[in-house]
Amino acid sequence: MKLLKNYEKDGRPLEELAAEDQFVLRFGKIPRLNQRINTLTFMGNFPDTVKRLQPQLDSLISASMSIKSSDKLKKILEIVLAFGNYMNSSKRGAAYGFRLQSLDLLLETKSTDRSQTLLHFIGNVIQEKYPDLVNFHSDLHFVDKAALVSLDGILQDIRSLERGMEMTKKEFLVQDDSPVLKEFIKTNSTTLETLIKDSKTAQEAYSSVVEYFGENPKTTQPSMFFPFFGRFIKGYKAVQKDIERKKKMEELNEEKEQSPIKSPGQKGPAMPKMPQMDLIAELKKRQKPPVREGKDGALEDIITDLRNSPFRRGDGRRPAQRQDT
Repeated sequence: MKLLKNYEKDGRPLEELAAEDQFVLRFGKIPRLNQRINTLTFMGNFPDTVKRLQPQLDSLISASMSIKSSDKLKKILEIVLAFGNYMNSSKRGAAYGFRLQSLDLLLETKSTDRSQTLLHFIGNVIQEKYPDLVNFHSDLHFVDKAALVSLDGILQDIRSLERGMEMTKKEFLVQDDSPVLKEFIKTNSTTLETLIKDSKTAQEAYSSVVEYFGENPKTTQPSMFFPFFGRFIKGYKAVQKDIERKKKMEELNEEKEQSPIKSPGQKGPAMPKMPQMDLIAELKKRQKPPVREGKDGALEDIITDLRNSPFRRGDGRRPAQRQDT
């Protein structure tokens, strides 16, 4: 456009220009061309931007609120804490909580024969002792989608939409006879206000759940926070399938063992050692001195007592209280 203006300024014949150049020359003479092009660009992109941002805000709000409000998830984490305290009871006192990254360790801690993880054992305990918690993950919504959200990016896009709407309103004041601008502002101002309101709700909900779990919302992005739960749920579901498959195999083996008629002197095959017992044996080996069965923090007592009250290790009391116990 600058070259064409200089061409015209020099008094050279405009008819010698190509049709495209003549069009651009006339186009460049439109008053406030940059403002109008920016306004038209904003108006054209507005619906797609809202359509992209609204589902992300919805998933962030839903995931944050469902995680914080789920009583079943709290109970699951309490069980995990009880097992962690049991395994570490010979090294330190009872912990009152744990960082979320510790959930990843449940898949890394394996039994002596490496056939199952600590999460397998916890899954078995949940099925046997807490059947109402088996499908705890059904209370948690859009966790995987929320993990893909960039909250800072959403807030930046919304601020850009606010600037674009202000620019459009200023342009309308200049062109008070433009029905297109009038209709756009009337139709989409409410949509933008709803988006801004939802963004504030998402910020509050996310900050609340992150602080609830002892993390810093300023340094912990959704892409870091929600994957902790996503991986835990994914691993738990895989463990559920393994447990069901093993149960079916054990049932088939029992049917095969019971079907043949044995002679009086014939001995039946030895019963295989249950994987859960392997892990219990491994946990006990970690205790120094060895754990005694009874009311002193044994694993079965912990599992049973969790139904009635939050976990407290028996040996976590003060010395004077231990003597009474």
